[in-house]
Amino acid sequence: MIINRGKAPLVEALLAYSSSDKKSFHVPGHKNGKAYEDSGGAELLSEVMKIDVTEISGTDDLHHPEGVIREAQELAADCFGAEESFFLVGGSTSGNLAMILTVCTQPGDILLLQRNVHKSVLNGLMLAGAKAVFMDPEIDEASGLAVIPSTETLRSALTAYPEAKGVLITSPNYYGMSSSLGELADLCHGYHIPLLVDEAHGAHFGMHPDLPESALASGADGVVQSTHKMLTAMTMGAMLHVQGELLDRRLLRQRLAMVQSSSPSYPVMASLDLARRLLHAQGPSAFTAGFAAVEALKRGLATLPRFGLLQPPQPEQTAAATTAGGQAPPPQIHAAAYMRQDPFKAVIYDRTGALSGYGLQHALEARGCVPEMSDERYVVLLFTLGSTEEDVNHLLWALQHIVEEEVASTSPEDIPHQPLSVLSNVSTWNISRNTAPFSEPVQFSLTPQDRDQVESVLVEHCGGRIAAEMVIPYPPGIPILYSGEQIIEETANRLIALRDAGAKCQGAEDHTIRTILVYKNSRKQGTI
Repeated sequence: MIINRGKAPLVEALLAYSSSDKKSFHVPGHKNGKAYEDSGGAELLSEVMKIDVTEISGTDDLHHPEGVIREAQELAADCFGAEESFFLVGGSTSGNLAMILTVCTQPGDILLLQRNVHKSVLNGLMLAGAKAVFMDPEIDEASGLAVIPSTETLRSALTAYPEAKGVLITSPNYYGMSSSLGELADLCHGYHIPLLVDEAHGAHFGMHPDLPESALASGADGVVQSTHKMLTAMTMGAMLHVQGELLDRRLLRQRLAMVQSSSPSYPVMASLDLARRLLHAQGPSAFTAGFAAVEALKRGLATLPRFGLLQPPQPEQTAAATTAGGQAPPPQIHAAAYMRQDPFKAVIYDRTGALSGYGLQHALEARGCVPEMSDERYVVLLFTLGSTEEDVNHLLWALQHIVEEEVASTSPEDIPHQPLSVLSNVSTWNISRNTAPFSEPVQFSLTPQDRDQVESVLVEHCGGRIAAEMVIPYPPGIPILYSGEQIIEETANRLIALRDAGAKCQGAEDHTIRTILVYKNSRKQGTI
């Protein structure tokens, strides 16, 4: 079959419909935007509403594609290197849910996954009634940030639980840190189970020689990507890519129909088609402007030594750490855990420690620059193929003014000079670092908690108790605490630090994190 990569079949069908001036006797109720013709502000959405249609003749059906949607998905598979691709209108969340429900088909099925996963993965485990074996992620020594589990950790977990139905890994993390997944894929395939990858922040991977390798190229079997994050689709537009025989695709289609709307957004799907066509049409050159913006930032930061830029360990640093004193580095310094930094995720920090990540974000926003996220130490600045050097010039101006205004109001001896702190955005579940680097199977379910069995306590007094709710710093959406998890002192202190730093958290009943729900009279691990 000859593939015309310059087409955007779904977009073309929708544009043909919108220009046909046909009379609508179908949903949606705005009738191609006509309901707003005499309303103020309608111009903002009028053009989008003209293609906001439903499953009528010529527009195909996402859940049984035979026409333009099928062709658009085939073009996407060709572009991203998959055997089959599926459009998602519920973001990567819907893809994660569908993958988990496809491999965990019986209550109690075991899934191996890293501890620092997105909350959607936990929701998928609940829906499936599955058991999770949490693997300890590697911690990058220089930054204190959690990345993927090591090959050795996965090998040990597979040896202990050969009946596992699959392995789910998140790569890259929210900070753009990644490594090749090839060895992990080989391990999974040796046990005839699929490697599933939440690659929400890596839809652009593999699309340019200077970008990291994609999870599909590394051998992953199912990969979820947020096409709206690092590429150009509308918000909620994502894709699920599949290859190999280890995922039941018939069942996957059925699961996707379960977790996605039966009335999917055609504008969102059209934006996926356009995002793919842009890559097919321009190839690596699509990223030229984005790379120029990133390089301009690096040049500017070189003149602002106050601010550091997160980078992976260099080969000479790893070799020096290995040979120093004739000893290998400690286990947490695992070179394979963090080999590549996504150049489009510029992670900056105040070397002096005078400004936390939250403080630096607020200072930038006050000067017209809105970062992707921040934590106690870092600010994540997200670049894409739509970024410009003009944007960077404004950012550098803002950073320069932050320095100048602080110097004008503070004497140098008042500014503390601090090394990077260890952040480790994960707790340990029931993992003992003196024994196995993975947990016992943890049962997930949808059974609601008995409110009579829980109580609210001050965070300062929660150490040793059993959590009855999740606490999810957002972004990045990775729970620091899960319901049923024993709250160790390290985690309790981290909760206090997050609260005092002004972190935004989801999941907790008390959003101020002054108090937390715990189980009464219990210090044993509970059921989620």
